[in-house]
Amino acid sequence: MKSFLQSLGKSLLIPIVVLPIAGLLLRLSAKDMLDIPLFQASGVILNHMDVLIAIGVAMGLSNTKDRGIPALSGYLAIVILKEGIHIINPDIDMSVFGGVIAGLCAALIYNKFQHARLPSMFAFFGGEKFPITMIVLVMIPVAGLFSIIWPYAEAGIDTFSQSLVGLGAFGVFIFGFLNRFLLPFGLHHVMNTYVYFGLGRYETASGEVTTGEITRFLAGDPTAGYFLGGFFMTMMFGVPAIALAIAKTAKTKKKETKALMSSGAATSFVTGITEPIEFAFLFTSPLLYVIHSIYTGLAGMVLYILGIRHGFSWGAGVIDFILNLNLSDRGLWIIPVGLVFFALYYFTFYLLIIKRNIHLIGRDISKGADMAESILEHIGGKNNVVRCENCMTRLRLKLVTSQVIDEANIKQAGAHGVIKLDQHHIQIVIGPEAANVKQELLTLLEDESF
Repeated sequence: MKSFLQSLGKSLLIPIVVLPIAGLLLRLSAKDMLDIPLFQASGVILNHMDVLIAIGVAMGLSNTKDRGIPALSGYLAIVILKEGIHIINPDIDMSVFGGVIAGLCAALIYNKFQHARLPSMFAFFGGEKFPITMIVLVMIPVAGLFSIIWPYAEAGIDTFSQSLVGLGAFGVFIFGFLNRFLLPFGLHHVMNTYVYFGLGRYETASGEVTTGEITRFLAGDPTAGYFLGGFFMTMMFGVPAIALAIAKTAKTKKKETKALMSSGAATSFVTGITEPIEFAFLFTSPLLYVIHSIYTGLAGMVLYILGIRHGFSWGAGVIDFILNLNLSDRGLWIIPVGLVFFALYYFTFYLLIIKRNIHLIGRDISKGADMAESILEHIGGKNNVVRCENCMTRLRLKLVTSQVIDEANIKQAGAHGVIKLDQHHIQIVIGPEAANVKQELLTLLEDESF
């Protein structure tokens, strides 16, 4: 189950890639900014997240290198599901959940029937094209089924939403804490997808109904943004403070550590991408990461109590902070409150690193030069590798067996941590260089002389 949820979380990242450009164009072209109506077309992306999620899940969970047919299957699955439900009950809207269900069905059908053989007269429709036929046949009864059961599921989801929102500041704390705490397991995207695109409902002046904290905030919902604002505190102030503490406590390679931490801090501050810094201490000191998770939840909780509401389209960095300031309530107060959290983060991390002598970057032994070659050696060699992929910060490997890996030497090679999912799947936390390391690994795997 954990392996499946890891893969699902990775799949949900695929459609999220389009959010930065969509969010930026939508805000820059708004009436209260540059007022360019044509560029408001980018907002349609936010209104069709269920379709994008269906395609992303179908692509991510399909057992094939060519993602074209799975993507088409995912699209067919969601449009049939939506239309079928609309025919029976026009009042039902499954939102992002419909995208997840459709994507799962498409991936399951593709994996089951991609090698189907048909009689010669129907051969053109066989093989990997056969799932296209099957998805149409399968999704019609699925739509009928969900038109019956979804109202009950929706009632449960509404109860959960009302409970989370009803908890007020504590509900915001819970979401902020889990957002960071689940990140090492790759499960935070599953929860984020619901809160960002499914939590709550808001009807605009034109009668359009939107769901989710992000979409409702951008649509002008005065109640949206309380689950988002705290992340500006973490990304713009908290993570840079952690980077400063790590740089200040470095004993060796101080210049290199300062340069790396400065780059990671700037990335977090500008774009809201925190993994380069977080994975520098996550596996070395789980204590520091739990504190980081608590502070993230606390940041959102404090803003809620102070009545400060802000939101983002794709990442809680300074770009989104400035662009969406006009939509916020007391958004500028995030800066002085953020400076308080900067000090809280910095002194907490600095004192714990020194007192507990935590061996972070700049405080441990030097790493091996050729990371890819060393990693390959300590995961059992090229004959033990079935598949090698990556996300933003990790290598995702399928092995013949994970029992032979040498975690200590993998970390010695420069990795921040190793996660064993099961007997065949592991993840190696690298940081922002994960894509480059993967390419080097693939080169080694193809090198017959290695």
